[in-house]
Amino acid sequence: LEILVTVLNKNDNDPVFAQPNLSRTVPEDTKVNATVVAREELSATDADLDTIYYELTTTVQDTEGYFAIRGVNNPEIYLQKALDYDKFNLTTLLLYARDRPVTSSEPTNTATATITIAVEQSDTRPPWFLPCTLLHTDSSVCISSLYSGRVNISQMSTEPLLLEPGPIYAIDPDYTINDRIVYSIVGGNRDEVFSVDADTGNLTMNKIVTSPDSFLLQVMATQVSNIRKYSVATVEIKVINRSLHPPYFEKGIYNGTAFVGLPQGSFVYQAGDPSTPLVITAMDEDFPDV
Repeated sequence: LEILVTVLNKNDNDPVFAQPNLSRTVPEDTKVNATVVAREELSATDADLDTIYYELTTTVQDTEGYFAIRGVNNPEIYLQKALDYDKFNLTTLLLYARDRPVTSSEPTNTATATITIAVEQSDTRPPWFLPCTLLHTDSSVCISSLYSGRVNISQMSTEPLLLEPGPIYAIDPDYTINDRIVYSIVGGNRDEVFSVDADTGNLTMNKIVTSPDSFLLQVMATQVSNIRKYSVATVEIKVINRSLHPPYFEKGIYNGTAFVGLPQGSFVYQAGDPSTPLVITAMDEDFPDV
């Protein structure tokens, strides 16, 4: 008597990842749609020979949408949205492998793989002259103020010029790279009157100025390891007459009268003359017309 026995394959095995824990470092300037983790490293196996269905999620808030899988049956992870190191530099992804579709009502066996993604800052931004104000719509752009200073006509200054709102200074905003900055004057330097120290940004004089015309210098800050990353700032140098005398008040003491009950912004009047506002004046022998 021959008895034919058919063994039915019961779904009693979980999918298995060869590497349930993976770590990857992804440069910030990785192109969108580039592969981050290959399919071969993430594919799960199932002893029941079932078709595997994959789902990818993230555990870190505000990092959704950056990474995705190629398809429900293809676990290759790719970059779906451009990275920004300032927004986040570390996230954790969970890849689920199921032997039934998510919508299936049948019992499902699941495996989970954890993928840690570290974002590596790239050299994406040019130098910033400080102080500067970040552009609200683009954190990669920082608008610097005009530098300004003064020199006396026909007088040679041997010290670095004092500037407002501060000395010439630029940084590499990609701070984990922190490339060294060098400075140079690229425009507005008539007769080579001024020099800039390549390392410190200090502005000094090479010769005296003989005309009252102001200078509008263009100073460039360049990264040492990437000369294509540079910024240009404007420095206005006003040429003025040398000041030999301090200003002085026309009187040593001024007397005024203020009336009770007047609103803010009301005049203070001259003592003894309630119809004439009190005016305090000063003179300077260097500027008799001012």
